[in-house]
Amino acid sequence: MERFTTVVVGAGHAGLAASHFLTERSIDHVVLERGEVANSWRRERWDSFRLLTPNWQSRLPGLRYEGPDPDGYMTMGEVTGFIERFAALSRAPVRTGTGVTSVRRVDDGYHVTTSGGEIHCRTLVIASGACNRPVVPPFHEAVPSSVEQLTPFDYREPGQLADGGVLVVGASATGVQLAAELRRSGRPVILSVGEHVRLPRTFRGRDVLWWMDASGVWDQRYDEVDDLQRARRLPSPQLVGTPERATLDLNALTAMGVELVGRWAAVRDGRALFSGGLRNVFSLADLKMERLLGTFEEWAREAGRDGEVGPPESFAPTRVPTKTRLQLDLRGGEVRTIVWATGFRPDYAWLDVPVVDEKGRLRHDGGVVDSPGLYALGLPVLRRRRSTFIHGIEDDAREVIDHLAGFVGVRSNIE
Repeated sequence: MERFTTVVVGAGHAGLAASHFLTERSIDHVVLERGEVANSWRRERWDSFRLLTPNWQSRLPGLRYEGPDPDGYMTMGEVTGFIERFAALSRAPVRTGTGVTSVRRVDDGYHVTTSGGEIHCRTLVIASGACNRPVVPPFHEAVPSSVEQLTPFDYREPGQLADGGVLVVGASATGVQLAAELRRSGRPVILSVGEHVRLPRTFRGRDVLWWMDASGVWDQRYDEVDDLQRARRLPSPQLVGTPERATLDLNALTAMGVELVGRWAAVRDGRALFSGGLRNVFSLADLKMERLLGTFEEWAREAGRDGEVGPPESFAPTRVPTKTRLQLDLRGGEVRTIVWATGFRPDYAWLDVPVVDEKGRLRHDGGVVDSPGLYALGLPVLRRRRSTFIHGIEDDAREVIDHLAGFVGVRSNIE
């Protein structure tokens, strides 16, 4: 049996950042990856995927974007290449093609069973990602077999779908992007809308994520958030990365000819039933957006930054359709394909330690998991609001590995 002080599970940006700081502390470790470095970016994104964050925000410890388009947005291939360069630069001890099948607690640490053998470690860092499995409601089983069902893990491009209409379920970043792409391909598209986060791509001449960064909103720590569990469950904002820095909200989709319906609530006798109340859903999203933009305005005034941004601007309320259908016959042929953009969840099936709650969420305090020597990285609002973004991992990883170093008796940077 091999022995290491630390095992890191996952060789995405979070696991590699953990490895960087473990190496900095001279803590022996190995990074186990079921596929390749940056595997989820390679295998679990659609062809036209781009990061939501501008290139100038793409940074990892000792590496940052230095290309010719700082205000652009990385493609899937560019993200993969960026993370690969970080792995090479940090000389991370990655073992690719090594799946972890079991982790269990033993007296002096953890016993890790992998496809390549057994490992013992004192500490373990879970960096396997927050989006391992798509979430699909149970009533999908009642959808007629004549309608094809896909998740974002299955979808690559419009040409793979059967001819005819598409029902996209979910109006967060993934849902609105796929609805727009499918509509541009000439297909009729219906978008089922529930709770969502509306944001403009740019505000007063700057990327809206510049405002999140500069104003300190993204720096808010997890122990300062009023309702942490809700913050961790918030859907991703309606944003898309395009060369034109275009806003992709529900108004933009309506202008393209996408039909909006309410949240899909059930299937009955082959019919999809949608909830009413779109006006209230839209009003709440608009109100939250205006509050956030108001926070930016206040920060710019108080910080004396008003002069370096564009003039004040406002945004039209989300337009409510004059008539909204409450049901759809799934047997009538109007819709040939359903794309479930209803969120993702982590997969801890391999974790034989009682640290996962009844909803499948890891119990942790800022990445310190509820079992001695067990840690996590890369989860929503792990230590800050920007925790899941590439540029948010450096501070999180440094602090989590500081804690780990103290646990194993290595002097940390905090001391």
